[in-house]
Amino acid sequence: MRENVKIGIIGGTGLYSLDGMEILEEVHPDTPWGKPSDAITIGKFKGKTMAFLPRHGKGHFLNPSEIPAQANIAALKKLGVSEIVAFSSVGSLRQEIAPLDFVIPNQIIDRTKARHATFFENGMVAHAPFADPFSDRLTKVIESTARQIGLKLHTKKTLVCMEGPLFSTRAESHMYRAWGADIINMTVLPEAKLAREAEIEYQMVCMSTDYDCWKEDEEHVTVEMVIQNLTKNAETAKKLLSALVDSLGTEDKNLLKGSTKFSLITDPAKRNPEQISKLKYLFPSYF
Repeated sequence: MRENVKIGIIGGTGLYSLDGMEILEEVHPDTPWGKPSDAITIGKFKGKTMAFLPRHGKGHFLNPSEIPAQANIAALKKLGVSEIVAFSSVGSLRQEIAPLDFVIPNQIIDRTKARHATFFENGMVAHAPFADPFSDRLTKVIESTARQIGLKLHTKKTLVCMEGPLFSTRAESHMYRAWGADIINMTVLPEAKLAREAEIEYQMVCMSTDYDCWKEDEEHVTVEMVIQNLTKNAETAKKLLSALVDSLGTEDKNLLKGSTKFSLITDPAKRNPEQISKLKYLFPSYF
């Protein structure tokens, strides 16, 4: 399996590769946390080698709570990925964020409750900082690229992540608005947390499909509505990513490299050898 792929793309439904990309291979590796969502497609585009991972599996057969996020991030880390651009559909909690608009969030509110959100458990604890959950460098690169191609982009927004798979109740939707949230999805966590622990720079590009259910003068959110807008958004996402590739994989220095080493807290004498064996897959030099 290749181990020199610097760019990771985590796609939602319909974003599995780029038109014109040379497919080099498909891998479906075993990790200590199991297999990733589906085969990872490794390809070359504009001279850059990239790894595409379909978050829900091709054909969307994994619900948000079933996504093997630990295996997904571990597999990308093993390939050598140092930066991830993730794409996700979201519901809008604000009038100004219309369906088909793109959004770059800078903060997250966690409303998940049934997911493995860390690599550090079972006798090996680490506390990594997560005050700013996204990569400032990737944010700037994406904003600049969006301007170049004339894509309207909302920035500095707060994303609330709910458990799903059902959409919000109307009371919840109004509550999230009162909290200051701007958009809502079901997949940024634990993906972003695990990427931070794995020392991978991470930014999510959010694609609005609907107004959630707070906006009572709009028709209710339906699967048909979401799928229709999701398909349109996937095409726009490909245009953005095609232009973005030129600016990805150019950093020699990963800004997070080495950071997790300073988050390890468990006394070496108390560390569970079984968990340490798993963590060596991610951090062979730390243990």
